[in-house]
Amino acid sequence: MWGLYLSASDKTRTIMKEMGLNAYEIEAIFVLLKNGQMTAMEISQKSSIPYSKIYDVLNSLKEKGWLKISESRPFNYIPVPPLEAVLTEKLRFEDKYQKWKAIISDELQPIYENRQLIEHPEMLILRGQEAVITKIEEIIKRAKNELMIAAPVFARNIISLLDPRILSLRKTIIIKLMVAGKIPEWIFLKNKFGLHNFRIRDHMFGGGIIADGKQAMLFLGEDKPSLVVWSDHIGLVSFAREYFQFLWDSSKIT
Repeated sequence: MWGLYLSASDKTRTIMKEMGLNAYEIEAIFVLLKNGQMTAMEISQKSSIPYSKIYDVLNSLKEKGWLKISESRPFNYIPVPPLEAVLTEKLRFEDKYQKWKAIISDELQPIYENRQLIEHPEMLILRGQEAVITKIEEIIKRAKNELMIAAPVFARNIISLLDPRILSLRKTIIIKLMVAGKIPEWIFLKNKFGLHNFRIRDHMFGGGIIADGKQAMLFLGEDKPSLVVWSDHIGLVSFAREYFQFLWDSSKIT
């Protein structure tokens, strides 16, 4: 009865607990994986799970994506491939992450940013793709009037990773996207974000995002980003906005 469950490594059981499974649920999964589809009574008999608790355990596993239930009676419980169950858990966690991020961004981040402290930086150096994408999404969400996006070739992958819902929600602001390279390389982004103000240049040294003339993220480099910085320094942001407008005026309309 307990052979397969006890043979599982401590690491596996620990990971399954981290995924939100309790001891009875883990045991039920191993029994099903060993024996195939079974009735609730059979699972209870081959495990230490009391029959009075077996349906709560199995229904919980169904909700978490670890098993399926046959349509015919008596109901049989069928194990889902473990990797498929892990993928379901990943998608569920990503949904939770997006909710957490939205709440923290809307309620806690503004408190932090509104502190009038001496140590508040006028410039941040961003390291790593995740940090860059998170900051871009933050800038876009907080923009109220205007977004200027200048994307060199090396920034294409970063821009494409943005959630299109972020820009689709910004219907009330002006969004200008200026890119470097060839139109076929970028047209999917124009369509993805549903942008109308779209221009292209043959070449661009660096790029960035400017929001409301109050904050800017700059990508510095030619073939790849050698430095990514964010700043709300009024002088730097004003210069970046004027330079963007200069390039915009001399770019091709698509």
